[in-house]
Amino acid sequence: MPEKKLIPLFPLGLVLLPGLPLPLHIFEERYKQMIGECLERREVFGLVAYTGSQIKSKGCTARIVDVVQRYEDGRLDIMTVGERRFVILEQDESKPYLQGRVEYFDDEQEEPEDRDRELALKGLILRGELARLLGSEEVDDSSGAMELSEISFLLAGSQGFSLEEKQAFLEMTSTRQRIRKAVPALEKLIERLKLTLEIKRIIGGNGHPPSLLGEPE
Repeated sequence: MPEKKLIPLFPLGLVLLPGLPLPLHIFEERYKQMIGECLERREVFGLVAYTGSQIKSKGCTARIVDVVQRYEDGRLDIMTVGERRFVILEQDESKPYLQGRVEYFDDEQEEPEDRDRELALKGLILRGELARLLGSEEVDDSSGAMELSEISFLLAGSQGFSLEEKQAFLEMTSTRQRIRKAVPALEKLIERLKLTLEIKRIIGGNGHPPSLLGEPE
């Protein structure tokens, strides 16, 4: 029987995925209280995507792994990591911050195929290429020792994917499907980014390629 639990909820304009780190700056009084209670009890809180008009019904728990800095006014800089996915069954507003009675869910059991492992490795290469194009530091995530499910979330959390795209990856219950959707999406993302960078390079010459202006390359 699926596990059900009442947990604090933190609506934010982003999607957290299992295994991925997320730094947070806590400044609102209600969330200072929430994080303080989570630290005291060593409990997780649930991060759910908020679009500005809607709180998504499925999210991911965040565990606080480090308090980076405490400020005199009670603000906090913390580092969290995503753990388990859940669906909100009902909301509870009995505290200053939102709570939710949730039910956890995981990916379905699937027999790994060679194609999926090959595609996952291709995805990791693409993720590295994307990081280089964006000028981000590529972190050694020891991907060779990672399970396919872990790699699938790593790919799904790549920079450049929209909130809705990441939410769709979060809600998928098939590792295979997540990998097979994420890799082509990464390829398209890289293509668009390369085109954008090329256009910016061209525009650097008064909006026209140097060859069209009769100037030396």
